[in-house]
Amino acid sequence: MTLQWEGEEEDARAARRAAAERAELLEHATGEPIVIANEFAEVRVLRVETRNGARLLIEAPKSGQWVALCPLELEALTWQNTATFSAMVGNPFGPLVRDEDEEGP
Repeated sequence: MTLQWEGEEEDARAARRAAAERAELLEHATGEPIVIANEFAEVRVLRVETRNGARLLIEAPKSGQWVALCPLELEALTWQNTATFSAMVGNPFGPLVRDEDEEGP
């Protein structure tokens, strides 16, 4: 008997796609990574070149989460207030805004 969950195969495919995308980004890394840490978190920041220009690859080694941000997305961080970041920290691993096709309360 094998236990499985609904959507298991879709999750596995998404994980494989994400791993392949991250590997591709790392192949085009420039310079040395910068590690920033405190008692609460650690992140590794690395510049990567893509066909659409430079991105900043931000990885959280402990959780395995990562994101590659373009200059406009990085600038958008400067437009936010403290409440936005507090909401992000208060809802880890979840979006602040749901996609239209996602169900929610």
